[in-house]
Amino acid sequence: MAFEVVFWHWWALGVFLLIVELLAPGIFFLWMAESAFVVGVVKLIVPALAWEYQLILFSVLSVVSIAVFRLFLKRHPIETDQPLLNQRAAQYVGRLFTLEHPIVNGQGRIRVDDSIWKVQGEDCEPGSKIRVVAADGVILKVEKAE
Repeated sequence: MAFEVVFWHWWALGVFLLIVELLAPGIFFLWMAESAFVVGVVKLIVPALAWEYQLILFSVLSVVSIAVFRLFLKRHPIETDQPLLNQRAAQYVGRLFTLEHPIVNGQGRIRVDDSIWKVQGEDCEPGSKIRVVAADGVILKVEKAE
């Protein structure tokens, strides 16, 4: 006796994918869950639909819905009141700091709050005021403050 896929199997897969989306947010599983629900509705309307066609429909709907969503996000980016929230180095651009250690040969370190950052800029003595002008990964680009 062969196993037959029925509509509620697709709906169960959709619920499972929604749970996965909650545990690993990234919005991809949301669109795959939506595709599974749609395939379940199609299977409910057309019960004789072969499992191969169901799988193809699920795959195509998943890829198309994810692609359409990515295109939508590219044209309508999510706006936030804190655009630098997870970009710690970029948050320091424009701030003034006092050097505890000298910058020698264009390289140095500064203490910022509870961490130490590498800096690049013109040579300066300890006690000099510097301004962060850019962030390049984990290196802060600095210049002497007037």
